[in-house]
Amino acid sequence: MLEQAFEALKTYDYGVDRHVLDPIDEAAVSTRDNPAARKDLETRLLAVLQSNAPRDARDYVCRQLRTIGTAASVPALEALLADQDLSHMARYALERIPDSQAGKALERQLRKVNGPLKIGVISSLGTRGHGVGLLRPLLQDPNEAVARAAAIALGRISSVDASKALGSAKPRPALAAVFADASLSCAEKLLAAGQAKEAKATYQRLLKSNPPTLIRQAAERGLKACQTA
Repeated sequence: MLEQAFEALKTYDYGVDRHVLDPIDEAAVSTRDNPAARKDLETRLLAVLQSNAPRDARDYVCRQLRTIGTAASVPALEALLADQDLSHMARYALERIPDSQAGKALERQLRKVNGPLKIGVISSLGTRGHGVGLLRPLLQDPNEAVARAAAIALGRISSVDASKALGSAKPRPALAAVFADASLSCAEKLLAAGQAKEAKATYQRLLKSNPPTLIRQAAERGLKACQTA
């Protein structure tokens, strides 16, 4: 059954019965405690990903690699980050692969891609919690969408360094609320992680910037929470 499923995957495209791939789905679950079998499954999936299989087939492979992918999958997925059709799904997989090489792949490609692909990679770095040093200068990027994405990603990372990066940036007026919201996210997560001192500094910085009412109220509540932490 698995052999037949892989044969079907080589030509799988939109409109084909999705159930022909069920044996691969089942193998992804059944090999969880069998490293050798899972490695073989990953290898076979990568062969399809690196072939001229239809887009939907490779899209399916990326979804599977999100679950079973290891460092071995990173080079093939990284190669797709510049692909207009498959970049999104490659990022989808790289976000979840636990090996640090996945984060490094995203960091490398951040320097190479542009437009929507760059914004996508920024988002994935935020999801993985990688690349504060690369995201910091993008807060001042001439492209407003890039600067916005960088701020949101840093808010998602929510580390001390991410908070400092946001605090040292001077957002253009159109992005002030986005930067403030990202800083609030950092402060909230730092406080939840027991880093009250760092959270307090972020809240105080926000209050000094004469923020809009909702931001001010949130920062004031957070500052009180820091005093009782």
